[in-house]
Amino acid sequence: MATRKRRLRELLSRKEILMVPGAYDALSARMAESCGFEAVYMTGGGTVCAQLGMPDHSVITMTEMVLSASRIAKAVKLPVISDADTGYGGVLNVMRAVEEFESAGVSAIHIEDQVLPKRCGHLGGKEIVSVEEMQGKIRAACHARKDPDFVIIARVDAKAVSGYDAAVERGRAYAAAGADMVFPEALETEEEFRAYAKAVDAPLMANMTEFGKTPFFSAEAYQEMGYCMVIYPVSALRVALKAVHELFAEIKKTGTQKDCLEKMYTRKQLYELVGYHDMLELEKRFAVKSSGI
Repeated sequence: MATRKRRLRELLSRKEILMVPGAYDALSARMAESCGFEAVYMTGGGTVCAQLGMPDHSVITMTEMVLSASRIAKAVKLPVISDADTGYGGVLNVMRAVEEFESAGVSAIHIEDQVLPKRCGHLGGKEIVSVEEMQGKIRAACHARKDPDFVIIARVDAKAVSGYDAAVERGRAYAAAGADMVFPEALETEEEFRAYAKAVDAPLMANMTEFGKTPFFSAEAYQEMGYCMVIYPVSALRVALKAVHELFAEIKKTGTQKDCLEKMYTRKQLYELVGYHDMLELEKRFAVKSSGI
């Protein structure tokens, strides 16, 4: 049986684009799996917001991110792709990050070319490292992986800082340094996406986030433009937050949640999602009750 890393490679090599929803914890990852997706993306920004209640502004540590990724990888059978920010420092930090994420069961990570403290890819105020520094990080990441199927993705944040042409040159440079995939962040038009796919000879990843600089395109459109993977990083978290807000507002107003029941997962549905009955069967199989003294 192919490993999850090998499976991800297979998914990325086919003609059909790989659609990857963003998960911010193990439960949302299980939901993605239950809906039939073939891989799951651990969102960096969503993880920071959901687990720390803070913005994605270099406040989360590698240890916290790896722990979250490990929980997601254990909860699903799908390949897990994870945000690894800037690699958390210099080349030695990048190498350790690769070792830790790979050991956690992750199949791919992306590393961005921003200066610490990093920013959300669709916000202003970003700064980027030199091309040479980022190439060194990519080479270090490739050297550190134990399984050659572990996918190293280079995220290019140059478009918003230095312009489109610089983003193209960086994409080419990062692919030449050994990146398995290039992720041009915050492109703004269909023309840019199409031109980038023609200019950079590498597998490409797209970010279909909401309320950012990129207009909405369907997965089919991205595929036609030359991209092999598209992520939806914070969509689930945004929907969940709105639903929770509406529920809490209703309880505060009326003192009861009874009018919200049709919006809820039932107890049966929740237990099916988390494998409650499978766990009970395991308990019955192995547990021995004490007879007491």
